[in-house]
Amino acid sequence: MAGFVDTPRASVEEADRVLEEITARLTDAVSHRRRTLRASWQEAGPDGGAPSTDTEQLRLALRDYRELADRLMRL
Repeated sequence: MAGFVDTPRASVEEADRVLEEITARLTDAVSHRRRTLRASWQEAGPDGGAPSTDTEQLRLALRDYRELADRLMRL
């Protein structure tokens, strides 16, 4: 609190930088999770062709997408 009293503008600028860093980290984490989820159902089949995901894998992927979306909506 003393920092704000002595240099209010610098304190607010620091808070802005901290929030920017946290936002960037969150964005990176969500992007990484999305890539992982996408890979779970878009991997190529054994012959390098179309994905060979079965219904259960797709159900689990959908559940994981919903869980991530719900968590993000609670932020």
